Amino acid sequence: MKSDAEREAQLRARLAELDARLHGIEDELDSHQSKDWEDMAAERETDEALEGIGRSGLEEIRMIRAALDRIAQGEYGYCVKCGERISEERLDLLAHTPFCRRCAP
Repeated sequence: MKSDAEREAQLRARLAELDARLHGIEDELDSHQSKDWEDMAAERETDEALEGIGRSGLEEIRMIRAALDRIAQGEYGYCVKCGERISEERLDLLAHTPFCRRCAP
């Protein structure tokens, strides 16, 4: 069973990883300066995929920050819906989850 401090370190490491990835995406999106129509179309397709990845990353960051807040408040590892303990197996897979398996949407 991992301690809250171990989970917090895991969450902070993932947060740093996502932050670096999102900065990379932002840099890539800012770098496109093509004047050729075909290149611009290909870049736009890539941009749309990168923007989707960015939105997903931002959502995960929001969830990680919420989990860090729950750790700070002593509420981490308990389902925010029913109050039951979230299984270690579930936290191992989704350390930022606020829900037990039963209450997960």
